[in-house]
Amino acid sequence: MKQSRAAFDAPIAKERANSLDVLFATGIVLILSIFFLPTPPVLIDIGLALSISISVLILMVALWIEKPLEFSAFPTILLVSTMLRLSLNIATTRLILSHGSEGVSAAGYVIGGFARLVMSGDFVIGIVVFTILITVNFLVITKGATRIAEVGARFTLDAIPGKQMAIDADLSAGLIDDKEAQTRRRELEEESAFFGSMDGASKFVRGDAVAGLIILAVNIFGGILIGITRHGMTPTDAVNIFTKLSVGDGLVSQIPALIVSLAAGLLVSKGGTRGSADQAVVGQLTRHPRALFLAGGLMSVLALIPGLPFVPFALLGALLAFSGVAIPRHFARISATERARADEARQKAADAESDSVKEYLRATEIELCIGQQLAARVVPTFEEMSHRVAKMRRKFAQRYGFVIPDIKLSNSLDLPPRAYQIRIHGAVVASVEIPVGDSLIIFGDGPKPDLIGELTREPAFGMNAMWISPSFVAEARRAGYEPIDNISVILTHLSEVLRGNLSQLFSYRDMRALLDNVEPEYRKLLDEICPSQISYSGLQSVFKNLLAERISIRSLNLILEAIAEVVPYLRRVEQIVEHVRIRIAPQICNEILVGGVLHVVRTGARWDQAFHQHLKRDSKGEALEFDIDPTLIEKFQTEASAALGPHLDRGHAIALVATPEIRPYLRMITERMFPNVPVLSTLELARGVNIKTLGSVS
Repeated sequence: MKQSRAAFDAPIAKERANSLDVLFATGIVLILSIFFLPTPPVLIDIGLALSISISVLILMVALWIEKPLEFSAFPTILLVSTMLRLSLNIATTRLILSHGSEGVSAAGYVIGGFARLVMSGDFVIGIVVFTILITVNFLVITKGATRIAEVGARFTLDAIPGKQMAIDADLSAGLIDDKEAQTRRRELEEESAFFGSMDGASKFVRGDAVAGLIILAVNIFGGILIGITRHGMTPTDAVNIFTKLSVGDGLVSQIPALIVSLAAGLLVSKGGTRGSADQAVVGQLTRHPRALFLAGGLMSVLALIPGLPFVPFALLGALLAFSGVAIPRHFARISATERARADEARQKAADAESDSVKEYLRATEIELCIGQQLAARVVPTFEEMSHRVAKMRRKFAQRYGFVIPDIKLSNSLDLPPRAYQIRIHGAVVASVEIPVGDSLIIFGDGPKPDLIGELTREPAFGMNAMWISPSFVAEARRAGYEPIDNISVILTHLSEVLRGNLSQLFSYRDMRALLDNVEPEYRKLLDEICPSQISYSGLQSVFKNLLAERISIRSLNLILEAIAEVVPYLRRVEQIVEHVRIRIAPQICNEILVGGVLHVVRTGARWDQAFHQHLKRDSKGEALEFDIDPTLIEKFQTEASAALGPHLDRGHAIALVATPEIRPYLRMITERMFPNVPVLSTLELARGVNIKTLGSVS
């Protein structure tokens, strides 16, 4: 049905277009015919009224367009309207010279009416008024518009190559598509053609003014001569009649010419101003209330000067002062309304996005979800909690060298009322239930506090602790304990969970952001190794392996140098990571020093030998995989717990040290039991570090 309707409408639209073409061509032929054929006064009146109406219409359109290109047909319309006025001038000249002796209305009632209205019965007044109109039109409006059009055309043509390059650059950068680029190029072509046409069209206006002056002189002198010699009129009557007719004809022609000249001046002077002329002019004149107040004050002073009329200056001063007060308030109301509409539109867009299916497919990277009862305790201090979360993100950025994603705070009816969950990429990595309003005291391996409370394990580190009610907080402080509130417990746990999942939080986008900010010299180094020797995804794997063991990547330049040194010879990411660790050994050791001393527990010769025996090697002797009996792993974990447990329970920061070959595999064995214990190789013990051995696993 739609196709048949379109097929039916197409011939109609084409027929309408053809009808308009025929009508326009007929109008041009009629204008040309007026040059040669005698025209009765009735048609002259219709033509003059049409000329005035067209000129007023052109002026109104020039006032209300947003930008000059919206009236790109102006040069053509200007030419047609100028030809219409000139043809009417010739027709009226023919009537004045042939029938001028019959009276003031010999050339039609429009010319006679203007002659009586403007001249008030005295042709000298008409000549003066006509001379002033010619002067204003020719020397002021037309000359200025011509100069603006010339300069505008010159600068527009000079700017075309730069604008064309800007469009090509935006297209190459992906900021715009092919369709938008074509639209901009077409608009650029139209702009250059328009200003070029306006430069030539302004000459029509100047020529029209000169032609009007010549036609006036011809009509006056020719009419007087014909009236005296052919019609037997006295010189006084001939001068009176033909001067009035000629000046009336000139006024009827010059008033539309003046209006069209004004429209041309408004159009070419619009320049880069957007919006209609009233909005641009009034808006910019009234944008500064102080200017209105000063102008109003000056008018008030002039009203008080003796000899000057009081009423007009006083009224203008009051009007300007009122405008200085009312207009800013009006603009403020408009701005508030626009902001409210923008906020409403954004809210609707957000609601629409949240209701869409895509929103459900998008997983939040980090989310802290709180139960209803616990949320009621947290919400009153939500601003404080948000501030502390932001502070935590800043510390993580300073400590580990990249910005972790935003942390979403939410509450859920699906959780137990006193529980909270920590989710990473939508997966629950920690879920804890705590007593709302109670405080936590940690005593670790020490004696149990002589307080009434609920024994528990601290969520972040698993140390022995106790929940106590608010009434026992003062007593706990006197006993030397530091009670911890619910928010601090939650945020400490969140911080520790984030430390344990840094490698998951470090995305490809984060890596690209880091690499984009490297110094120019290291940018060259990066271009040498990526992607010819290592891909960007491989580079991300190196960073993720370091972050998985909580090693900061803030020394990005040093890490890139270490990768560049070894990547021509090693391809496995694990081997590259081990070399990088050796290069940044001082940083690794410095992060776990306590009082300038590095406390270590060694694996011992027995376990070093056992692990080395279970390494499978290739023909070159390089370790490929680690194949060990699970019973040996369980035995090692038991002995490691016995060796490390007492130190960890006392809160000591220690490191487990092994040989370089078995270090990565030893880390895999111990990371689940002791996620906070770093595993170092003997090559990563930096020179100059004071090392204290606390024992060995064996």
